[in-house]
Amino acid sequence: MTQAPEISRDELVAWLNDYLQIGKYPDPSLNGLQIEGTNTIRRVAASVDTSVNTLQAAADAGADILLVHHGLFWGKPIPVVGPHARRLRTALMADLNLYAAHIPLDAHSEVGNNAMMAGALSLQNTQPFGDWMGHKIGLAGELPFTQSLQDFADRVQKLTGEICLVHGGGNPNVHRLGIVSGSGSDAIPEAAALGLDTLLTGEPEHKNFNDAFEYGVNVVYAGHYETEVFGVRALAAKIEDKFGLPWQFLNFPTGL
Repeated sequence: MTQAPEISRDELVAWLNDYLQIGKYPDPSLNGLQIEGTNTIRRVAASVDTSVNTLQAAADAGADILLVHHGLFWGKPIPVVGPHARRLRTALMADLNLYAAHIPLDAHSEVGNNAMMAGALSLQNTQPFGDWMGHKIGLAGELPFTQSLQDFADRVQKLTGEICLVHGGGNPNVHRLGIVSGSGSDAIPEAAALGLDTLLTGEPEHKNFNDAFEYGVNVVYAGHYETEVFGVRALAAKIEDKFGLPWQFLNFPTGL
């Protein structure tokens, strides 16, 4: 009988750290292995967020490692009490590894959230876009054909499954597009400076509401969660392709 593929945790983590270049960005997230579990990885789970639900679902699925975009640690000490304690306990009792990749997974040129959305939308002539602490983590480019803002929003809705919020601050047609997954409305001025007519991002922020209309840029908000499912799924698929490990996406949408 053929033995199922497996890899040591340390080997997989070393490959992930190198592939994602986790030390490249001044990210408040503790990128990398956040919880150490079993030494041998045979099955992978992926989710956008870390919660008791996602950790328990990964354990129930028989996963040895959970890949997430939003981990448990964000640059400051957190007391191990309440929900935080329950999350840690859930992972530790299941001997489950937790690996987080935040900004490195937004920005990655192959499996990143923005690269995956750009590919799905057939964005052409792409260039780095979306400044984040001195790094460009998104992409800008041109759609293969001009379409109305409503048609574009409908297309994005089919891609993400999320009803889009549209702020029509600019040209009624979409051709030159910028993409920043998650919370990217701060990129509106940069989009205007590059002559983009539309910005695609995740969640709106009140402080940026007037920017769309005063800078003359359309903004399509497709949901923070729904614009960040792409990276963890693509990363898990990459692991399967390279190491033969089966994977499962755990979908716990927030509606935000």
